[in-house]
Amino acid sequence: MMILGTLSKITGPVVVADGMIGIKMYDVVRVGSAGLMGEVIRLEGTHATIQVYEDTSGLKVGEPVESTDGPLMLELGPGLLSSIYDGIQRPLPIIASQTGSDFIARGTSVAALDHEKLWEFTPVIEVGQDLVGGDVIGTVPESPTVLHKVMVPPRLSGRVTSVVAPGSYNVDMVVAVLDDTKEIRMSQWWPVRQGRPYARKLDPTTPFLTGMRILDTFFPIALGGNAIIPGGFGTGKTVTQQSLAKWADVDIIVYVGCGERGNEMTEVLKEFPELEDPRTGSKLMDRTVLVANTSNMPVAAREASIYTGVTLAEFYRDMGYNVAMMADSTSRWGEALREVSGRLEEMPGEEGYPAYLATRLAAFYERSGRCASLGSEERVGSVTMVGAVSPPGGDMSEPMTQNSLRVTGAFWALDTSLAHRRHFPAISWTKSYTLFLGQVRPWFEEEVANDWAEVRERAMFLLQKETELQEIVQLVGPDALPETEKIILEVARMLREDFLQQFAFDAVDAYCPPKKAYWLLRTILAFFDAATQAMSRGVSLRQILQLPMRDEIATMKTTDHERAIARMQEMVAQISDEIAGIEVL
Repeated sequence: MMILGTLSKITGPVVVADGMIGIKMYDVVRVGSAGLMGEVIRLEGTHATIQVYEDTSGLKVGEPVESTDGPLMLELGPGLLSSIYDGIQRPLPIIASQTGSDFIARGTSVAALDHEKLWEFTPVIEVGQDLVGGDVIGTVPESPTVLHKVMVPPRLSGRVTSVVAPGSYNVDMVVAVLDDTKEIRMSQWWPVRQGRPYARKLDPTTPFLTGMRILDTFFPIALGGNAIIPGGFGTGKTVTQQSLAKWADVDIIVYVGCGERGNEMTEVLKEFPELEDPRTGSKLMDRTVLVANTSNMPVAAREASIYTGVTLAEFYRDMGYNVAMMADSTSRWGEALREVSGRLEEMPGEEGYPAYLATRLAAFYERSGRCASLGSEERVGSVTMVGAVSPPGGDMSEPMTQNSLRVTGAFWALDTSLAHRRHFPAISWTKSYTLFLGQVRPWFEEEVANDWAEVRERAMFLLQKETELQEIVQLVGPDALPETEKIILEVARMLREDFLQQFAFDAVDAYCPPKKAYWLLRTILAFFDAATQAMSRGVSLRQILQLPMRDEIATMKTTDHERAIARMQEMVAQISDEIAGIEVL
């Protein structure tokens, strides 16, 4: 039913329409003669308050408002991968080619998927088969590395009465019919604010491997987990997230640039299509969806972009894939909520944010998880979320960071002093933590080494001890320390420079497998144990530091993974012999 109202009030991105009898919350409407896209966020009698996803300048009171009779929905089907969308799933390259302009004209409406492109469809069902929501009816090679599974929409079920033969079809083609009436196409629609259903949630027990030694060894999260990366300006949030997107051990990447500077998003749009996927050898874009919603785009669309990203991630999760979603930055999303809340004249909470900020954040992050998908045959997929937080002035006590902390399982805190020292990744080992250690520890002990947890704890202890000793050193200088504490400072420096620090642009060191990270730690700790033992019999620290073995340890992180692991296994035995052979002067 078409509902037609008129504009009665305009305040920035928020407008009020009269005469909207029968409209529902979160229905999408077309505002004004330009047909700007908006969403109903409050209802009072016949008045509907609407947040508009486009620039409202030029709108006049009395212009028409027309409902589309449904919520904001995404078109899901083959062709999503390697696409670049804005916050409301409009394909940016297609808009640019159609308009010949670098700017999106107001009221632009373009189909999210290419409805003319033909896809090679192979059915996997037969006539007479009983299907339920989530069952796979056929496959489409969406990219060289990803097989798209065409599924029965969640709320449909029935007996197959017809199915198309293998061949080339577009996304509008009816590929199967259930009970003579229920048509299933290659694409389906889903509302963004509603999480896609699943059979059940599973315990996250497999680690989300990132290739970054500090994250995989000290602060790991599980597939289906969630983490935040808070940090002030220039600490490397975007670079860290881009590195995660490039190297994370997952099947699909959804990267949402939410309210970040246009230059940073341009960097992603330029780099990603050219990058080679280290796991498959094809282009990284073949398994990536980008949602670009920069800071100069309308504020209200920032909120939608986060939901758009997570809905795309859930769709591929339902196929049985592991998906990583990067949200850069959730703070801009919070600011959009704050602005819209202010326009609505709601009672503000802390620092002007709405009182329901924590609820919205929790509702977003709880859509992560490792799930058994709907359907007769069980498929297990996961959505892992990593959200950047940009606290003003690096103040971690502000509401966005604190509320995110409560609902996420890992805190990867970026440190300004590390960033200024050109230490990448600039993640602080003293402030960060993870709640997933107990769940992923059995995997590391089985796949990497039995004593993985013990080695990790010893390294963490040395780094914490160094922090305590640095306070003394700043007061009285390093010469006042006994030799036994000087060696702790030296080994902690080795841990920082030879283990924690990585070269993001080095062909070898950009990604470090967990086994190599373990042996690197083992080698450094073997050096510490042998040095401590030698010093107990009178060997000086200067003699130990002159050993060539110490310099060789530093080269291991940029040495080919297999050769480095083999060499470090030899070095663990050789170090104690070499240091034991030092004569006391």
